Amino acid sequence: MLITFSVAGYRSLRNLVIPLERLNLVTGANGSGKSSLYRAIRLLSDVAQGRVISALAQEGGLHSTLWAGPETISRRMESGHVPVQGSRRSKPISLKLGFADTNYGYAIDLGLPQSDATSAFNRDPMIKCEAAWVGEVLKRRNEIASRSGPSVTVLASDGSRKTVLKDLASFDSMMTHAADPENMLELLVMREGMKAWRFYDHFRTDAEALARRPQVGTRTPVLSSDGHDLASAIQTIVEIGDRDQLAGHIDDAFPGAELALSEADGLFELTMIQRGLLRPLRTAELSDGTLRYLLLVAALLSPRPPSLLVLNEPETSLHADLLPALSRLIVSASKRSQVIVVSHAAPLVKALIEVEGCSVLSLHKTLGETRIENLEEPPWSWPKR
Repeated sequence: MLITFSVAGYRSLRNLVIPLERLNLVTGANGSGKSSLYRAIRLLSDVAQGRVISALAQEGGLHSTLWAGPETISRRMESGHVPVQGSRRSKPISLKLGFADTNYGYAIDLGLPQSDATSAFNRDPMIKCEAAWVGEVLKRRNEIASRSGPSVTVLASDGSRKTVLKDLASFDSMMTHAADPENMLELLVMREGMKAWRFYDHFRTDAEALARRPQVGTRTPVLSSDGHDLASAIQTIVEIGDRDQLAGHIDDAFPGAELALSEADGLFELTMIQRGLLRPLRTAELSDGTLRYLLLVAALLSPRPPSLLVLNEPETSLHADLLPALSRLIVSASKRSQVIVVSHAAPLVKALIEVEGCSVLSLHKTLGETRIENLEEPPWSWPKR
């Protein structure tokens, strides 16, 4: 599991090094930086998918996502004795992302592009440097791969360092271009692990949501991010997952209720049998909150649990009475996956805080900078350009 996540220069996250546990709760008032932290973790996953540049472009480009405050905030600025003001920069402008898990670590540094009169893509950020290492903290002796400019150097089996790439494009990561079984098996393992991280953020449950319509049924061990394959995902849990746990969590939220599959000409539709009703309800008839809870059940009880599962405001559309059941569902999922929950719903926050071993990351802002209460930062070192 991840033991450290680090980010610098991204929106309100000027410089954070965060320790992580098996179950993690990110909470705080509106505008405290919860969404920024969620997006930063997702950006790191985008590196392994080869789409970090396009992901930043969708957010308005690197200029729109960089920390907008001064390079350093002095105590006199915090106390109000002097106004917040910029000064001559001592470090390059950059956006940095990194993590360390129980085996390896990785970090990437993105910076402003060099102007090229022949290119129309001068707003694309450049990957300035990357590093991968064994252990918790980057050091020269445990570095197994590094990228500086267009060159990638890896640690060979005989202990020497060799250059495997000399012309890597500024928009390509060594994660996607230098990871191979022959030269860098460890990098390949890291990349595939990052690609398997799973994110769920605001399932659609409106009248036009795909989850409300019959869909072609195929085995679905992993619910899609838009939830269109809900019926297939639930049926897959029934057939190859833990059907008893599925039934238990449905009954926990909706006492006496059961799920059933309706199939016609290969089209699957989920129905719900509720106590007191004479017929099952189709997904098109369910309330937004009920449908969202079923989507969360399908996501969290996946027969192929990911190493990391990140939920952004899972309480959206749920009635307060469902939040205790949701907390129990999340705790159950944390026994199979590392879980990060981003939420400010008081009942859900209260329920998760009371869980033994849950790490609570309480965010607040000081002069526009996101900080975490009582944070004890683990050791961390960024790669040098």
